[in-house]
Order: sequence, then C-alpha cells, then structure tokens
Amino acid sequence: MDWDNLRYFLELARSGTLAAAARRTGVEHTTVARRIQALEKQMGAPLFAREAAGHRLTEAGRHLLPAAEAMEAAVHGVERFAPASAASSGPSGLVRVGATEGFGTLILAQHLARLTQQHPHLSIDLLALPRMLHLSRREADIVISLERPKRGSVIVTRLADYTLYLYGQREALARRPLVSQPEDLRHHAFVSYVDDLLFTKELQFLDQLHQPERFALRSTSITAQYEAVRAGAGLAVLPAFLADRDPTLARVLPQAARFTRTFWMSMPLDNKHQARMQAVWGFLKDVGQQEGVRLRPG
Repeated sequence: MDWDNLRYFLELARSGTLAAAARRTGVEHTTVARRIQALEKQMGAPLFAREAAGHRLTEAGRHLLPAAEAMEAAVHGVERFAPASAASSGPSGLVRVGATEGFGTLILAQHLARLTQQHPHLSIDLLALPRMLHLSRREADIVISLERPKRGSVIVTRLADYTLYLYGQREALARRPLVSQPEDLRHHAFVSYVDDLLFTKELQFLDQLHQPERFALRSTSITAQYEAVRAGAGLAVLPAFLADRDPTLARVLPQAARFTRTFWMSMPLDNKHQARMQAVWGFLKDVGQQEGVRLRPG
C-alpha cells in the first residue's frame, strides 16, 4: 500500500477539508483529492462522505484510521534513526503559526523571517489575528495564545510573560489635569476593546483599575488602539513591547496600572515527531527567551 496515499488520508481525516489538508501537506487540493481517490479505488470502498462542511469519515474510513496511524508512527520511528546526512538539508514544508496580533506582528514576524532564511525549504504562514485560533479545527499547526488550552491531545508550554501599562499621548496628557491616583482617571476618555467581541478574558484590564465614563474609540485591533492613543484620542492599556518604542507616548500610573499576562504555545500531540514542527517549536521557545527584556521591561 502506498504510504503517500495514507499520509493524505490522515491529513484529510484530521483537518476535515481538502483545502486544509492541502495546506498542511504543501500541495494543491486537487492532489489531495487525487490521492484519496486512488486509495479508495485500492480499498474498494469510499473512505469519506462529501458534505457541505467538508469530508467526514465513512465506516470504512474509520476502520482504516487506526492502521494508518500505526503506519505513520512506524514511519516517524524510522525517520528518527535516519543518518544525519539525510537530514542535512534541514526541515522542509509548511508550518502555520497562529498568534495574537501585536505579538505576531511586532515580535514573531522578524524572527520567523530569519528562520526561513536559515532553512530555505521551510515555509511559514503567520496568522497574526485579534481572535482565538483553534488547534481542534486545524486552523494552525502551532498556536500562541493568552489562555492555556485545557482540552484535547496537545503539547503546551509557557512561552513567555509580558507586561502591559496604561499609556497616553504626552501632549494630550499635558492638556489634562495631572493623573496621580486612579480617581484622577475620570478626567480622561479611554480607548479599549469592543466588549462583546473580546476573544479572551485575559484582555480585560480596566475593571481592575477604573470604570471609564467614556470610550472615545473601541476596536478589536490592538494596533488600531495604539494608533488612536498616538492621535490623542484617550488612554489605553497597551503591551509595553508595542508602546514603549514610541517617544510620543508616556506611561500613566505605572505602579497601579501595570498588568502581566502569559503567552502559551501549543500544538497537536500528533505533530511532535514532524521535523518541521520540531524546528519551529524549538525556535519559538528560543525567541520567547531572547525577547524577555523587551516583553517584560521594568
């Protein structure tokens, strides 16, 4: 039996759609479809039911799944004992990394660009989005989130802590009464997230500090919030790695308005033996350590 056909079968079974399976294997969706058709012809039975939402395993497919997974484990075992020369070309293929918008854009993008220069056969999709990405839906291969996954067969590690402060534009602050205690914040408008579109409770800050009388602007995007504060719209809690680089901004109540959050990194357990996943996972762990001072400034 052709292992390549089984490999595409496993990816489609796990991802549920031809497009996702193609993305994970680095081929066109027509290639995945052709491989599945060849395997179904060999097995003499349909392995997937084609539905509007994607592909669902048939009874024959469910029976084949454990045998295909066992063959996958055997292949990975052989790969681990391959001579060093066989791996000299480095990791290859596509890895999709999901991260929060600010961290993905300002921290990860430059590092991941360097990684692809070191490994020319490796490709990265960086999803820097203001929402939660789900491993269970195969939206990404590796996800960096603000909440530790509590369910599923996943590997999880604490990537890094980061610090946030309350910021305002210096000129706008100078035109307002001095802020020396939380009660003085009543004189200021605020910039924040849209409450009913907040994708994690870890981004709720103001409840601990002050209940604003007015929000000048709210956005799902931390970059948009940052730009609004720069324009003098109001005060906002921003990551220090984003706001400290801007000389037009100043911290407000840096002792009282200081928050710490954690980036958690996770990937499906069945990805851990893939060379490209191991390379990106280890690289991102190193990035978390290297960026410690930038993420947690004093």
